Formats: sequence, structure tokens, C-alpha cells
Amino acid sequence: MATGHIDPQRRERILTATLDLVAEEGTAGVSHRKIAARADVPLGSMTYHFSGIDEVLREAFRHFAGRIVALFDEYLAAPADRDQVREAVVDLIHTLSDGSRRDLVLTQELYTLAARRPSYRELTHEWMTRSRRHLEKHFDPDTARQLDALIEGLTLHRALATEPHDRLLTLDAVTRITGPSGAAARTRPADRAAGQ
Repeated sequence: MATGHIDPQRRERILTATLDLVAEEGTAGVSHRKIAARADVPLGSMTYHFSGIDEVLREAFRHFAGRIVALFDEYLAAPADRDQVREAVVDLIHTLSDGSRRDLVLTQELYTLAARRPSYRELTHEWMTRSRRHLEKHFDPDTARQLDALIEGLTLHRALATEPHDRLLTLDAVTRITGPSGAAARTRPADRAAGQ
């Protein structure tokens, strides 16, 4: 095995191996020894690069979240008008839900950790904030927040369904949130009261 000086990809391999193990065995099945064996690195590399297993998991999930956010950028960078943006969001939902089971499992493992532990909640908050920034290039902040939740929900429902719903239903859901009929719903009760 190579030393750290001539193996600049070692840290990356450790993070990838961690995610692979989490997808296969869950976070409870992850250990320094298993990760090192999977990444084909000396066991000492684990403590050289990371302070403990929790840091390895956090960094691996941060790496995973960054990859998903990059998909938001890929799909939402080019559209010019509202109809193109809606189609891009539908494409994104279907790409995520038709994607690998590994990503689905990793997402749910991260959500489970976030439900129990504040440090992971910060990580999911960071992820949601970054994905909403992409949506806010095209929609107001309230709509972006609702649409982000819709993307998560529809992705999960399609991924787990024995007969996933079709593109038209996804487009209808996206249009209901982003269309003209949603403008009144986006006005907050306090704003409506202030306008009276």
C-alpha cells in the first residue's frame, strides 16, 4: 500500500468506502477496520485523516450531500423561463428517484442520524439551504422551500413505489406549487392581515 505522500486520493477513497459500507450495512455496521479494508488503506490512515468514526461519517455524508446538490446545479443552471424550470425540476425528481438504491439508502441513513443528533441536523440543514439556493434563482424563497420539500417527497415516493407515478403527475405537482394559482397561497397570513 502507498504512503500518504504518494497517495493523494486516500482520504477520498476512505469517504467513498464509508458511504459504500453505510449503504450496505447501515451506520451501525461501520468501523475503522471495515472502512480501511474496503478503501485498501492502512488502518492507521483512519486516525491520521479523521479524529474518530463520527468525523468520518460526517465528512462522508457531507461529500454525499455535495454530490446531490451538484445535481441541482446541473439541472437548474440552464433553464431560462418558468416552463423550462418546471421541466428541469421534473427531470431532477425522476433522475433522483430512478437513480441508484445506494443514494436512496444513504439519504435515509442521513435523515435518521439527523433526527437523533444535532451535528447531523446541521449537515442536513446545510444541504437544504444549498439546494434551495439553486431553486431561489428561479422562485421566491417560500416557493423554493415548498418545492425543495416536494422534490424530496416525490423522489422518495417514486423510489419506493412498486409502480412509480409518471412524469405528468410530477409536472402537475410542480406546477401547482410554482404556477400562478400558487401566488395567493404564497402570501403569508400576516402579510394578508397587514394588507387589510
